[in-house]
Amino acid sequence: MIQPALTSQSQKPSIANLLSAFHKQVTMDRLGLARRCFIANALIERNKRNATMTKAWPTEIRLKKDKKSLIVAFDDDSSYEFPAEFLRVTSPSAEVQGHHPSQKKTIGGKRDVEIMKVEPVGNYAVRLFFTDLHDSGYFTWDYFKNSGEAMDAIWAEYLKALEAQGLDRG
Repeated sequence: MIQPALTSQSQKPSIANLLSAFHKQVTMDRLGLARRCFIANALIERNKRNATMTKAWPTEIRLKKDKKSLIVAFDDDSSYEFPAEFLRVTSPSAEVQGHHPSQKKTIGGKRDVEIMKVEPVGNYAVRLFFTDLHDSGYFTWDYFKNSGEAMDAIWAEYLKALEAQGLDRG
């Protein structure tokens, strides 16, 4: 119910007071609705982000002493050993992946590449530094999880692409 401010003289609401109170109530209702809509949209966006978050969280990332492979273990008890060559030729960088699937490049001659350094990127990825000086692209936890699960198929596709383009692992 709209409660206008009463004047001290008459204690009866004037038309101006009624209109003012009505205007304030409508404004408050609109603000309340806008605030509720904003909160609802924020919750929807948060849920979308949560739905696309990583499948599993890494519990260990270890570069082997020979620097030829990286082991990544996850909290779901899965673990993958990634050869340096695999990581280099499937790097998530624009240099390898391009900016569109049609721009993806097949990189040959990386059989002997090693990982020089592993550097954290926030709490969602690592940056790898290779002996051929490639150091772009962020290797996210999802990249490791998805690539680990499909490593055999990804590698077979890579070898097939090398052959089709007349390249070798070098």
